[in-house]
Amino acid sequence: MGGTVFHINRALTGCQYADGSFARIERDKMGKDIALTSGNEYFRYRACGIIIENDTVLMVSNDRDDYFYSIGGAVKIGETAEEACVREVFEETGVYFEIDRLMFIHENFVTFSETEQRTEKNAHELAFYFLMKPQEHGDFKPDITNDGFPEHLTWISISTYRGHKAYPLFFADELPKLRLDLRLQSLSESGQASGKSAKLSVLTEVKRIVTHE
Repeated sequence: MGGTVFHINRALTGCQYADGSFARIERDKMGKDIALTSGNEYFRYRACGIIIENDTVLMVSNDRDDYFYSIGGAVKIGETAEEACVREVFEETGVYFEIDRLMFIHENFVTFSETEQRTEKNAHELAFYFLMKPQEHGDFKPDITNDGFPEHLTWISISTYRGHKAYPLFFADELPKLRLDLRLQSLSESGQASGKSAKLSVLTEVKRIVTHE
């Protein structure tokens, strides 16, 4: 994260740099979302947080849609993907999480319906998925969708993720590997791993994934 520490609340976004300087930005004065629309074609640049606890992953749902989706949202103009991830995670949970590392770059092509307009859009989404560091927390404080629907946070078992209507779909294959990697990392740090197992890592680099969901 380049020595940057983020201080965020629902009204303000700010960051304190390594030299001690602090910049605070009012949310309503931040840049617009990085999204392009042309006819029935739509592009969005998104940053997402992966929060794992006790072999479960934290996902979002809302009172309108019948599926779960990852925590995250659009990156704004003038904002890095890391800044957007930290901000979005806080906005959607009410808890400050730090980034551990970038895990996945997901390029997704999907057609979705706009019910009110009764039209379909061909969407192209580029998303950066960051693993968040473990963080003690109390109750989460879910946000609302951009169009006012209350959101809900749910822990979904990584083992049964495939059985849920949840996006992104690649989580079903990749999160079990990430879970194993975190266990091995924990064993290594605690000194309980030895020999080859101490150096074993399932996920050694950022993985690029292209899907048509």
